[in-house]
Amino acid sequence: MEEPEFVINFAALEKELQSAVEADKKYSRENDAKFRALHQKVATYEEFRDIVLASHLKPLDRKDRAGAPRKQPWNTIASSEKCRDPHTLEGMQAQPSDFHPRTASEFSRDWRRMGSVHTEKYQLLLGLGGEALGGIFSAEVGFGLLGELLLVLSQGFRPVDWPEVVGVLDSLSRTPRFGLNVSLLSKREMVACEELFQNIQKEMDVKPHSAASWCDEKPSPSDIGAGNEGGGAVAVSVEAQEENSSCHEKVRHLMQIYGVSSRGT
Repeated sequence: MEEPEFVINFAALEKELQSAVEADKKYSRENDAKFRALHQKVATYEEFRDIVLASHLKPLDRKDRAGAPRKQPWNTIASSEKCRDPHTLEGMQAQPSDFHPRTASEFSRDWRRMGSVHTEKYQLLLGLGGEALGGIFSAEVGFGLLGELLLVLSQGFRPVDWPEVVGVLDSLSRTPRFGLNVSLLSKREMVACEELFQNIQKEMDVKPHSAASWCDEKPSPSDIGAGNEGGGAVAVSVEAQEENSSCHEKVRHLMQIYGVSSRGT
């Protein structure tokens, strides 16, 4: 009797199915909480955020009495993290090498587990790139996550990375409900966003040729002009200036989408 070519791992399939079901429940629960908070016309962003973050909590039952033995934890999410000591957290934190999310729920899960090391998170965002992030957040960016991403990009920004950072910002701006996420940014997150775009513009002014090559992916004037003489180099220089102007227009358009005032040029 021939042996089967492969064996189906039903345990792994069941685990993956359960994770997908839980992620779907979480998305629906938080989405309902968002609309509920909007209908309640909450006064501040903090109130809105608290309602969404507490969407997993359930009201007390009539059978519950003060002082009675508590068998069911009140906050199942917090209690599942065990005790918050350094040794426990160290074991819970995701390692950078393990960060390969395929969906928004996987990204949010691993992102939270990485702690508050902005340098590592910054490198991870650039490592994934704008195209991959656009695919991960094809449904939408999770509640409160856009602000965290902007804080990380702003605090970890390096001038040499500005083309990759713009690529990330561009992809995020194309995600569903992006306008709603921007309107819910806190003051601190909005300031970080403004500082990030200011630093990007400064670097574009310092290295205009890099801006042109990023914008249209054309060879630099030095590469093209090496085989030309006289007027050819001048024509290439004018073309590079036009490309650089086009890049500035694209960045200013991004600034408008993110609600950032564009400085004069």
